[in-house]
Formats: sequence, structure tokens, C-alpha cells
Amino acid sequence: MKKSFVVFAVAAALGTVSSGALAQSGRDNLANLKQMRVSGTDLNIPTVPQEGRNAEAIRANLKRVKLPPGFRIELFAIVPDARHMAVAPSTNMLFVGTRKTTVWAVTDRNGDGVADEVKPFAPSLNFKVPNGVCWTKDGFLIVVEHNRILNFPAAEFFYEGPDVAVIEVVPQGGLVPVEEESYNHGARTCRVGDDGKLYVTLGQPHNVQPLMKFSLYDRMGIGGIVRLDPFDGSKREVVALGVRNSVGMDFNPRDKVLWFTDNQTDGLGDEVPPGELNRLTKVGQHFGYPYWGGKFKVAGSPAAPELKDMKEPANAVFPEVEFPAHQAQLGMTFYNAAQFPPKYRGGAFVASHGSWNRTKATGALINFVPVGQDGKAGRPEVFAEGWLDEATGTYRGRPVDVAVMKDGSLLISDDYAGAIYRVTYQP
Repeated sequence: MKKSFVVFAVAAALGTVSSGALAQSGRDNLANLKQMRVSGTDLNIPTVPQEGRNAEAIRANLKRVKLPPGFRIELFAIVPDARHMAVAPSTNMLFVGTRKTTVWAVTDRNGDGVADEVKPFAPSLNFKVPNGVCWTKDGFLIVVEHNRILNFPAAEFFYEGPDVAVIEVVPQGGLVPVEEESYNHGARTCRVGDDGKLYVTLGQPHNVQPLMKFSLYDRMGIGGIVRLDPFDGSKREVVALGVRNSVGMDFNPRDKVLWFTDNQTDGLGDEVPPGELNRLTKVGQHFGYPYWGGKFKVAGSPAAPELKDMKEPANAVFPEVEFPAHQAQLGMTFYNAAQFPPKYRGGAFVASHGSWNRTKATGALINFVPVGQDGKAGRPEVFAEGWLDEATGTYRGRPVDVAVMKDGSLLISDDYAGAIYRVTYQP
């Protein structure tokens, strides 16, 4: 059924030419696109300027970034509000999510390691916090919004116009109950596993969720990770519980185990609780929250006094890695390429967005975590830092996600600077 849909979508897309000259009016054209109809949106999609004063200022800031010997960082693209990235499987481009209303299509047409074009993807649709982007194994682009999931066949080949083929995997309001929609912790992330299922992180919307929410959240996978069919949303199940707000995950290509970051409780001082990098080895595991944040007991603390009598979850899984408190680890990726030295191969890069509620700012860096043959994490180390001006305590950038290009270079997104950087290695 999926292959026949692709054939139909390709044929329809080839015939989708409209002289409609009006820019998007604000209406959502999902119904039209699902029926392979044109929306009337202007075919000339504006692009983001890649040169000028802003680009030069970002390049100047990158001179502050410290990397290990042999590594170099450069500006890859100006991408406003750039968050999570999905490198295209067949072309030299990527798709970039945001916490606003745009998914960006970023293309390096001549293969020189610098983007030539950045423009909105599927601008006839009204996206709402389309932070999560990922690919199925056979080249369908998944976009996970705050409370909807869409699937785009052949997105990397039919992104040029405003109208693209789309499958509505989970309709608006179907990912979490509408009454649980919140501006807090609403940025989803996604990955497709070797089992063909779509995995989605669902941050819970509170600093610490109240006791009355426990049953609902556990049932829905809010404050956890769910998986479902990436084409029709069926067979949904909760695979991880006890997670506060994960905004990044990836499968270890060696053993197919899912790893994910988790952001911990605010308001408990500068040094606790730690940030987390976790490993899911069995469906249904509980990662301790809100009883534990790392190995710090949140239940009964000043952030959650009403949970003082909470029972410790049985067989709680503690983090593989604990990071310094409040650095806000977000996106992560395993490095499975050959450009970087052998010590990095098989390990994970983790983006730290930087603190917001700490006396002295910390973070805004990239960590590297070695992972052994046994699948366990080694001691983390700072790989790239310098976006935080230590002298003034101000940010010049805030890394969000990391992704590996086909040539083995590493991309870093930055929603504060509105940019994507490219790290390369040459001895």
C-alpha cells in the first residue's frame, strides 16, 4: 500500500502546477493536499538571504568556538529559529524544524559544504511547533508538531513548490489530549526504529507534574516516549515512562538501543538536578521521574513538597550519563561515519542549549560521549564550546541539535543565532 501511494503521489506532484499567485492566507490546506489538489499558494517561495551583515557577525562569533585539534567549524546556513534536523537520504539537503510555524528545506546544490538555498517547506500548510523531523527507512519525511503528526512522501524531491503530497498520521489534537496542550515542554522529537515504528518524545507540561496527572500521563505516554505506525498512527504504545522532558533521541546503530536526553526540574538551586542521557533497553522501563531526577530525589523537595509521600517507582532506571545541572541537553546523534578520528566512531554527540535559571550561566556547548562495545557510556567530554561569553555571561549562540552528513561532517543547529554550523576534520 505504501509503494502504491508513492507512485500516486509522484504522478500527482508532477501534474501539480497552478497559476495561483496569492501568498498563503493563513488557512490550512491539508484537506486539499491529501486529495492531491492545488492550494493556490504562490509558487514562488521566498528564500532566506545567506550573506550580509548577519552572516558575517555569525562567522566572527564562530572564531570563539574551541574544538579539538584538527577540527574546524564554519557557517553552513542561515536558518531562522533552527531546531531539529533531518538529513535527507538521497540528496544533499536537510529539513529543519522550529518551535514556531516553519519547517525549512536547506539545500547545498553544488556540494561545497555551504547551503545555497534555504526556504520554507510546504508553505501552504499551517504548522504549529513543527520541532520534530525524521525519516522512515524508505524516504518518507515525518514532521511531528505539538499535537499532530504528518508524513510527506518523497519530500526531498517535491519540496520546490508549495504543495506536496501528505499523509495525516495523527490528526490535530490526537497526539495528546487538547486540554494538556501547553506552551511548556511542547517541542516533540522523533526517530524511526529498525522495527519500522515511529518513536516520539512527549514532554510533560509542568515543572513537576501534580499527583492527579500521574494516571493520565502514564496512560498517554506524556512524560515519556511513545511509538506508533508512521503511516496511520495505529498500534500506539508507551515505551518509556518517568521522563520529564526529552528533546532528543537516537538509536545506537551497533545494537539498535534507543538513547535519549532528559531535562530536569527547575528551581532547586544551581547544582541539582543533573541533566540526563538515558538508555532504553526494554519496553516499559521507568526512568524515575518525578521521584528521581538523576540520583537527586525530587519528590518531597521544595519543587514538589506535595509528593513527599510518593512511593519510589520499582526498578527505576538511572541515567547512563549525568551532566552538570541546568545545561539543558537537547538533540543527540550517534557518530557512525569515517571522517572523524576513530575515538569518535560509535560514540554520541549531545547538544547543550544552555541554562536559563542559574546564578551563573552554563552550557551552550557540544559534549561527546564515548560508547563501548558493551553498549555502555564512557566518561563525557566537551567537544565544542565558546557560544557562551564567560566574561559577560551572555550567549552568542545556543546549540539545539546535531546531525551527521553523508561526508561525515557534523552539523549543529542554533535557534538563538538562527544558523546551522558544519564541523569538519582534517589532520
